[in-house]
Amino acid sequence: MRWRAGCDVLIDPEVTVRMRIRVEGVVQGVGFRPFVYGLAGEYGLAGFVGNDARGVFVEAEGAARALSEFAADLARRPPPLAVVERITSERADPTGERGFRIVGSGTEAAAETLVAPDTATCADCLAEIADPSARRHRYAFTNCTNCGPRFTIVQDVPYDRGRTTMAAFAMCEQCAREYGDPEDRRFHAQPVCCPACGPVLRLLDGKGTAVSGDPVTTAARWLRDGRVLAVKGLGGYHLAVRADLQRAVAALRSRKHREDKPFAVMVPDLEAARALVRLGPAAERVLTGVRRPIVLLPRRLDARVADAVAPGAHELGVMLPYTPLHHLLAAKVGRPFVLTSGNLSDEPIVYRDEDALERLAPVTDGFLVHDRPIQVRTDDSVVRLFRDREMPIRRARGYVPSPVTVKWPFSRPVLACGAELKNTFCVAKGSRAFLSHHIGDLKNYATLRSFTEGIGHFCRLFAVQPQVVAHDLHPEYLSTKYALERQDLEPVGVQHHHAHIASCLADNGVTGPVIGVAFDGLGYGTDGTLWGGELLIADLAEFERAGHLEPVPMPGGAAAVREPWRMAVAYLDAVYGDAVPDLAVVRRQRERWAAMVSLARTGTNAPRTSSAGRLFDAVASILCGRDVVRYEGQAAIELERRVDRHETGGYAVTVREDSPLLITGGDLVQAAVKDLANGVGHGRIAARFHNGLARAVLQAVCVLRDRTGLKTVALSGGVFQNMVFLDRLVSGLERADFRVLVHSRVPPNDGGISLGQAIIAATRTGTR
Repeated sequence: MRWRAGCDVLIDPEVTVRMRIRVEGVVQGVGFRPFVYGLAGEYGLAGFVGNDARGVFVEAEGAARALSEFAADLARRPPPLAVVERITSERADPTGERGFRIVGSGTEAAAETLVAPDTATCADCLAEIADPSARRHRYAFTNCTNCGPRFTIVQDVPYDRGRTTMAAFAMCEQCAREYGDPEDRRFHAQPVCCPACGPVLRLLDGKGTAVSGDPVTTAARWLRDGRVLAVKGLGGYHLAVRADLQRAVAALRSRKHREDKPFAVMVPDLEAARALVRLGPAAERVLTGVRRPIVLLPRRLDARVADAVAPGAHELGVMLPYTPLHHLLAAKVGRPFVLTSGNLSDEPIVYRDEDALERLAPVTDGFLVHDRPIQVRTDDSVVRLFRDREMPIRRARGYVPSPVTVKWPFSRPVLACGAELKNTFCVAKGSRAFLSHHIGDLKNYATLRSFTEGIGHFCRLFAVQPQVVAHDLHPEYLSTKYALERQDLEPVGVQHHHAHIASCLADNGVTGPVIGVAFDGLGYGTDGTLWGGELLIADLAEFERAGHLEPVPMPGGAAAVREPWRMAVAYLDAVYGDAVPDLAVVRRQRERWAAMVSLARTGTNAPRTSSAGRLFDAVASILCGRDVVRYEGQAAIELERRVDRHETGGYAVTVREDSPLLITGGDLVQAAVKDLANGVGHGRIAARFHNGLARAVLQAVCVLRDRTGLKTVALSGGVFQNMVFLDRLVSGLERADFRVLVHSRVPPNDGGISLGQAIIAATRTGTR
């Protein structure tokens, strides 16, 4: 057997050779250097390994056969948290070196390495925490190379302790010995610490005064007693309260000014999760994985949680502990507890200690805190499962900053600024698009500051110096204004729904063209109207608006988003004119009805929209009585909850084969009103609405296939978080022999917009 070096020269397998090897990917902070050190020992190789700004560099010397197997094992057997993207190598002259060592980090190159996401506590560390004889028994900051904080503590690369928020904690003698021992799982684990040298946990009362005794034990007692507690986590503060105590959860809602939006619940283990939600193998796999997101799952009828946790919801967002502190607290509390972002309504999560003590004081009865600083504020991630695949709803802790790799390398770096709601930004270069953590809604100074600071941090961390900036077409989005203020960058405006479809294409590694179905709340159209129910013929550069929902007015403009009954006015007036039936929504809004009709008919403060989200709002107001929403998408969510899953009928909808195609949403409203008058159950009406709209979209897509020959459909936009509608449409498309693309790596909502913007801007400016 002979080893081919560099695919050009055959070498005797026993001849001594030396290779320079570079490994790129998520290879820092995940135990890669100790892994290489151990692997070199297995094969009897000499040389060294180290970190630099591009990843891991290795020089190894030994028998050609051994070196060949060593190089192959770098890719075959990486540490659990490592992601090896590329390995390159070149020959070097043997030096006769003996022994293998880990060398210091180099900083001379531009940063090319990847930073690992924060990772749930591993089984070995949990066993250590539970062991009364271990020196880290019940220590809330236990970690090793296979788990613990990463992204939220990293200040710069290469990833070494001195460039993290652990820099202030000098290792004690025992931790230093573990850190330097190649046989220890903490060998070169940068956050390594123990009770003697690491962060310290404290419990404070509502006024910020220290409370004596064991912090976790007392905090757990407070939670059992019904108090609200602020808990400092990996990426910010959470608010915790006992989930089965109605008065406690209601108090949290009142103080947080969050009236209806569901809270997430933390449970200690899978058995506790099964008592609250229905679990399948896929859900169990996601819940127990290293990312530990909040997973939205069907709620059990006998789930013992207060009604105020998720008012009227058929789903619960559940998560398992992902830090030692969570594990300790969950074990002591002994029952599920709410764990929701530490903020007031619509504000970003609080992550600095001084801000927490000031801003959360009116909300909480105490603070469970520690002295390890958080570098980057990062919310919990939220996912749903569609046909046993993850669909991110909020992509943050555990997922970020892992890049979305693309097949079409960027030759010039790009910054994409995202949308206004559920904002993320994206910086991209090479074959990597670094989609940011969830920033939130850009409507206040704190969120905008998080947006601008985050861009600066990502650009430094990944050495991205953008040359192009992509932005939404809406002139009033703060993200657009920021982009246009960047005079140093070439601006590229990207239509909102085109960005949705491009995001789905990038998520699936497809260039197009495809038939894109982009259904969401609102997006600025190229004609100056508000789009949102779009059928596009699109690729990564251009699009054609091939069809859409028939536009209707939005009486009161933005007020119609907050008050869905206004959209009921628009649709009912379009269908019935002055002969609107005597519906409950008409009676509820009788005093304001005529004024809204006047706005709709005259167009005064009533921009026209093709939005699918606003159609859902109209039907939700008519059927569910949801006239005012307290969080985005509330009306549509409640309409989805009403669906009778056994109903297979669907309302007939006119699809006018004009150019562009028009789908008559008013037909759905009229059919729903007729069924309501005939006493048909609300569940059946909601199902027929969903089924009818899905069938209308399928019909329109089939027309477009006949016109274009395209057989691939991409689905994107916030409406596709609706699992009923998504399932109905995907099933219909598959039966019609379409290839269907849905999201699995980035959210279908506006949290994925920035990825699409980056790809389109790159294509148009020749940066791919």
